[in-house]
Amino acid sequence: MAKFLFSNVIGAFVFDEKHRIIDEVLFNNIEQYSNKGVHEEKLKEKHKDAISPDEESLHHILLAFKDKKYFSDFSARNIKLTKLSLKESVKKDLLIMQAISAIGDIDKAVNLLVKRLREWYSCYNPEASYAFEGHEKFVNLITKKTKSQLLKELNVDETEAIGADMAEKDVSPIMLLASQLNNFYKLRKHYEDYLKELEKEACPNFMEVAGVTIAAKLIAHAGSMERLIKMPASTIQILGAEKALFRHMRNKQRNLPPKYGLIHEHQLIQKSEKGMQAKAARALADKLSIAIKIDYFKGKFIGDKLKKGLEAKFKISYGE
Repeated sequence: MAKFLFSNVIGAFVFDEKHRIIDEVLFNNIEQYSNKGVHEEKLKEKHKDAISPDEESLHHILLAFKDKKYFSDFSARNIKLTKLSLKESVKKDLLIMQAISAIGDIDKAVNLLVKRLREWYSCYNPEASYAFEGHEKFVNLITKKTKSQLLKELNVDETEAIGADMAEKDVSPIMLLASQLNNFYKLRKHYEDYLKELEKEACPNFMEVAGVTIAAKLIAHAGSMERLIKMPASTIQILGAEKALFRHMRNKQRNLPPKYGLIHEHQLIQKSEKGMQAKAARALADKLSIAIKIDYFKGKFIGDKLKKGLEAKFKISYGE
């Protein structure tokens, strides 16, 4: 006669061939469920011919827990277990993904609004608007200095300036936008510092080799550190270049395969000669694959050695 051994959140059970419970060990709490293997072994000793249920048997076995004796505990403990699983799912790599996504969203908003600010401010002080190319520097200066001070720094006579003489009520909205953009830049810097601290805890080797931003982007694109460690170095190399890869697969004669994806932004590749960029990308991806595995399995810090190896091989020094 066939016997089936099955465990869930309320206990370990042995079912007969007609899917009726013939023996059981009920758990007092969810903590005992985490040690279900111990209770299963005890039941196996009593029922040595018990096996794991197949798909068809499992369907009938689960129906047994609709019984009033089990259903209330079965439902309540499954809900509690789900809540615990949700809490435990919030790991450092998820926080890294949220932080880099927030930085990306801030960049999109800032790039859109700073264009509006420059166009708006140029009605008031075009000389300053076109003199400072860096957006962050431009925003910082106009929030701290008056039109007269900026014109003086640019050696422009205020009487010869071509900007409109606006009333305070018209200048105020422009400066309010500039002030808010300045706060966005401060917020971005705060998130960058936070991201660096997260990566120091979760993936120090990976951060050392890839840099803070690229490391976070790779983890976010992969979906988690766990998914990233399962990827071969060749996949990490082109992560983020999926569209180019698919174009190549559709028409190999017309479209060359991508040499790199997100790691294209890495200084090692940027500083390499054009003919050496693909080789640098392969070497970088190899080291990144090693680094993320060491971090995931809580190995020692060797990120500096991996980085020095790349710098020595290509004779290129790089920072973040």
